[in-house]
Amino acid sequence: MKRVVGFALFWVAVGIILAMILPNMFVEVLCIALCILAGYNLFCC
Repeated sequence: MKRVVGFALFWVAVGIILAMILPNMFVEVLCIALCILAGYNLFCC
């Protein structure tokens, strides 16, 4: 369980860094949607 929480926290940090770098809100929302879809597919399938 510790590894799963660590993995999630690592990617949350990566997302926060990307949010600081990306130019506008549309690109951020697009990245969020892609990450949610990828995470769902990796976790559930």
